[in-house]
Amino acid sequence: MLKLLSSTSRQIHSHFTSPCLRVAIESQPNSLLKSLSLLTGLTQRNHKSPSFYQRAFFCSDSSSGDGGDGGGIVEVEVRSGASETEAEGGASDSSNSSAIVPTSPRPEDYLTVLALPLPHRPLFPGFYMPIYVKDPKLLAALQESRKRQAPYCGAFLLKDEPDTDPSVVTGSESDKNISDLKGKDLFNRLHEVGTLAQITTIQGDQVILIGHRRLRITEMVSENPLTVKVDHLKDKPYNKDDDVIKATSFEVISTLRDVLKTSSLWRDHVQTYTQVSSLSRFSHVGDFNFPRLADFGAAISGANKLQCQEVLEELDVYKRLKLTLELVKKEMEISKIQESIAKAIEEKISGEQRRYLLNEQLKAIKKELGLETDDKTALSDKFRERLEPNREKIPEHVLQVIEEELTKLQLLEASSSEFNVTRNYLDWLTALPWGNYSDENFDVLRAQKILDEDHYGLTDVKERILEFIAVGKLRGISQGKIICLSGPPGVGKTSIGRSIARALNRKFFRFSVGGLSDVAEIKGHRRTYIGAMPGKMVQCLKNVGTANPLVLIDEIDKLGRGHTGDPASALLELLDPEQNANFLDHYLDVPIDVSKVLFVCTANVVDTIPNPLLDRMEVVSIAGYITDEKVHIARDYLEKATREACGIKPEQVEVTDAALLALIENYCREAGVRNLQKQIEKIYRKIALQLVRQGALIEPAVPVAELDAEKIECVETSTESVEVNSKKQNNEILEEAEIVHTDQTPEEAEIVQMDPQPNHVQSPLDQPTDSKDTAESEGSEGTKAVDKVLVDTSNLADFVGKPVFHAERIYDQTPVGVVMGLAWTAMGGSTLYIETTQIEQGDGKGALNLTGQLGEVMKESAQIAHTVARGILLSKEPDNLYFANTKLHLHVPAGATPKDGPSAGCTMITSFLSLAMKKLVRKDLAMTGEVTLTGKILPIGGVKEKTIAARRSDVKTIIFPSANRRDFDELSPNVKEGLDVHFVDDYSQIFELALGYDENEKK
Repeated sequence: MLKLLSSTSRQIHSHFTSPCLRVAIESQPNSLLKSLSLLTGLTQRNHKSPSFYQRAFFCSDSSSGDGGDGGGIVEVEVRSGASETEAEGGASDSSNSSAIVPTSPRPEDYLTVLALPLPHRPLFPGFYMPIYVKDPKLLAALQESRKRQAPYCGAFLLKDEPDTDPSVVTGSESDKNISDLKGKDLFNRLHEVGTLAQITTIQGDQVILIGHRRLRITEMVSENPLTVKVDHLKDKPYNKDDDVIKATSFEVISTLRDVLKTSSLWRDHVQTYTQVSSLSRFSHVGDFNFPRLADFGAAISGANKLQCQEVLEELDVYKRLKLTLELVKKEMEISKIQESIAKAIEEKISGEQRRYLLNEQLKAIKKELGLETDDKTALSDKFRERLEPNREKIPEHVLQVIEEELTKLQLLEASSSEFNVTRNYLDWLTALPWGNYSDENFDVLRAQKILDEDHYGLTDVKERILEFIAVGKLRGISQGKIICLSGPPGVGKTSIGRSIARALNRKFFRFSVGGLSDVAEIKGHRRTYIGAMPGKMVQCLKNVGTANPLVLIDEIDKLGRGHTGDPASALLELLDPEQNANFLDHYLDVPIDVSKVLFVCTANVVDTIPNPLLDRMEVVSIAGYITDEKVHIARDYLEKATREACGIKPEQVEVTDAALLALIENYCREAGVRNLQKQIEKIYRKIALQLVRQGALIEPAVPVAELDAEKIECVETSTESVEVNSKKQNNEILEEAEIVHTDQTPEEAEIVQMDPQPNHVQSPLDQPTDSKDTAESEGSEGTKAVDKVLVDTSNLADFVGKPVFHAERIYDQTPVGVVMGLAWTAMGGSTLYIETTQIEQGDGKGALNLTGQLGEVMKESAQIAHTVARGILLSKEPDNLYFANTKLHLHVPAGATPKDGPSAGCTMITSFLSLAMKKLVRKDLAMTGEVTLTGKILPIGGVKEKTIAARRSDVKTIIFPSANRRDFDELSPNVKEGLDVHFVDDYSQIFELALGYDENEKK
């Protein structure tokens, strides 16, 4: 936007020393200037004194064509009459008001000027523009020209770069780009038409210019600084009395007046322009003609630089007025939009303010009448009402804090931030269940029934909960405990927590700490932080509403640790029976008694739990389920829940025990039952789809049956037609009944096949009156029979795909050097083969290669086993130097599975000795145990998991360390059933069991 500077008039006066001429002026501006003054309301009022003189400077007129009007600077005295009437009477014509005596040199004499680039908008004749010159040579040339009494230059608008959008470039970027342009590059970027500008002031790098007349560049004279030859342009001749030009100019003035009514920004522009005009900074102020009006409208408009340049280049006065009219019309539309936006916002704000005032008045009236209290009083009353039921149970130190905060709340302003902090703090303090305990159930039989209803197996966990209930019944009160359930995924650790809460009649709350790295999640945030909240324990107490819930802390073995602290250390206070009676949350900052809370934690492995935290918990291990237990769980729990979830009736589907057994052994061998549940859901989804498709095929037959019944009632059809329709229906039913597999037993075939004999068909005269109902009932029975779907081992793959697992036993008879071991994994137990073969044999070539992704501990066990086997062989066969002269290769499949641990030591020794002595190991034998260099067998872990894995692989004989006898005896009878277990202390016992038997006896 063009800047009109009225503050530099005194500076202009001090800088010009050209000869001046004193001229008396007694006339007012002509009618055109008077019209513009009327639309702004800023016409100069007559001075009260009879007359006064005004001294000012003028610049030459841009529209003058002769030399007499081209003076550079003139000094005039303006004598104003006592009234507007006298001034008009004393003026003969408008030419007397603009008498100019030129100075030398004249502006039109400048045919070679310095080219000054303008980045944003063109300079119009008669207007000021301040610019910043960054080029030091150009600035020096401008200063030199001003000193030589030639204070003129050419101001030309800069063209946009060809490949850039000028609206994206900022002002600082534009100035930088201009300063980089030199010589011919700058010349090519300038518009041809510009303005002859007078240099009025130079302050630092700021130059203030006054536009005089239009110029056109003809050629470049010099490059640095850029100097060009120019032609002075004159407006095309026009008729001042032309009605079209007058009408256009009046429309411009009328539009300007309308814009000024709505836009304060335009009023400021016109006010500044009129003040400048009143100070006579323009030449021929009285001769405010049509070209000047066009330039005025374009100069103060908000149009872009290209539109303003188009007005500057137009020499036809009528066309210039039309262009200006378009610009001011656009400004008018923008002003209307601005006014509508401002009006809408003002209405919205005023409406909100009015609503606010009315609400405040309503509150004041209600308060005076006693109908309502203020916000602070209402809040205090609400908090006190919460406290009343349990006031005697709340500790004294907590009550004291609450009372202090309530008093503080009354003194705070509702708009202050401290008010909200205090209100939230009181909300949490009063919402906690201080001393509120749920009535526990100490009925052991009822608890046993509830636990058995929800979970099959899990004897150790159920026994521990029943012990807890029994102690509480004898004491009359129960204390909180910290129990950690550890086991593989999917064995029911999390779900049994809810069953325990139901058996104890306690509220249940669960939160997971897997990946938790912020101590504030456990201990809470300080109240000084924005958005501070208490920790999970306080949130739990508020949600459940009792002080003795069952809290399940899930995935405690996966705690994280970050820059905000160690959550495992924060749990030490919460899970310590000696400390949690005074648990301190950072947000509440008052001790809380959580000693009555029963904490149940879950973990897959306890090795990752920090020892101080593990020491505070009672660990109950949950091993995986054996096949028989999985079958019971699938039949009694999973299948029933899945069938109800899929909307299938029990009589519509049958899954045989053989199918469930095959599903468990070939698809779901993991320790838990989560994957088994997914596979059962997959089977029932496919059955649901099959039933829906069958129903879509049967539904068209139902209207036919109804139509036949209606025909029978109306005696409209013959007996023959009824028989034909009945036979057709029976054929369709028989076709649908073929969905059952052909390998079914005769008893199963009776379930799905229907009697094809149409004995029920009667003649129309013999048909009973309720034949329609009878037909519908028979049709529904037929539909039920057709919908019966049988899932057996033969079609199990159609529902769940190809088997994922195959028999874990790779060999029917293990060859020489191959022994079956037992391993423990996070998913349960599994069998593990140890394979050994010789690579080469020769004197002194004894060596050992290991493969199979073995860990460091397992590699050390292999080295120990090799040494022990070598010693045993020498004791049995002193002349046998097999290990000293043979390079061996030991491999543990599968190669892609990482393995580690010491429990395969005895298995590796047996593999080495089997290869060295050329003896086969018993095919139904599996072993596990860590071995020392002296041949002693040390205890191992995961006895139940390894036993389950042995049963799954049809192992009949298991060798365990003697130290694990107690662990095996604690297993349930169905796990130990049918197994011949040997407990050994030394490897010599294993040698006799595995390799000491007679080969002929084996055969």
